[in-house]
Amino acid sequence: MLKVGLTGGIGSGKSVISKVFEILGIPVYNSDNVAKYLINNLPIIKEKLIYEFGNEVFDQNGNLNQQFLAQLVFNSPGKLNILNSIIHPEVREDFVKWLNSKNEFPYIIKEAAIIVESETYKEPDYLIVVTALEKEKIKRVMERDNCSENEVKQRMKNQLPDAEKIKVADFIINNNENEMILKQIISIHNQIIKLSKE
Repeated sequence: MLKVGLTGGIGSGKSVISKVFEILGIPVYNSDNVAKYLINNLPIIKEKLIYEFGNEVFDQNGNLNQQFLAQLVFNSPGKLNILNSIIHPEVREDFVKWLNSKNEFPYIIKEAAIIVESETYKEPDYLIVVTALEKEKIKRVMERDNCSENEVKQRMKNQLPDAEKIKVADFIINNNENEMILKQIISIHNQIIKLSKE
């Protein structure tokens, strides 16, 4: 079974693309969703986050205060590194368990926002990078997260530009409004199926 990484900058639309792979019958592990789940449900992560960032990290109901944490870490690479060092090992452990239950599939996809930045892009057999024009990404994130253009640009500063990610990609999906993404996904899917049989 092949392991395929799927990544793209904020607003690139990688989650939509993941859903298409799921429709094609391919299991997708969404690292960001798992991270959110573990943050809210694993006491060890909660304790570490409160220790590092204070009680405001969680609201009165014990749920992650995402806006507070985002403002804290997106302006500070040091704090972002601390956050990642708390969450990534737990996500990795969870992924290994998940992977062990998927042996009957030709390949699986691990979707993660910072595969290239964290240098874990060498772990999967192949890497798909989703790209989009900056103006389209900004528009999508502003609509999705109800935030300002400036806030989106600030978050983008913590991610590598698409040009850097493309350098290590095996497959590229251009997800701009005028592009046919379905055709691109099916082409990549067929190529990976073929590679899994070799």
